[in-house]
Amino acid sequence: MKCKACSREAGENGYCELHIKGYQNIIEKYNVWQKAMQISWKEYLSEIVKNPLTGDWAREVAESMIESGEKQDGTSD
Repeated sequence: MKCKACSREAGENGYCELHIKGYQNIIEKYNVWQKAMQISWKEYLSEIVKNPLTGDWAREVAESMIESGEKQDGTSD
């Protein structure tokens, strides 16, 4: 199976070993952002993509999640 964000071989949660760290960071940090900004999941992902301080792996994962409609729990719309 291929990674959801690139063409590498996927492992955990459908992401390669490089993108899984970005995925984990995105999931872990959402509660902090939500409490601070009252932000929805989709808005959060958009902010990650727009933020110039976001790392490449996390940005690519966020873009992939937006495109697929992936929710915080890993399911899709």
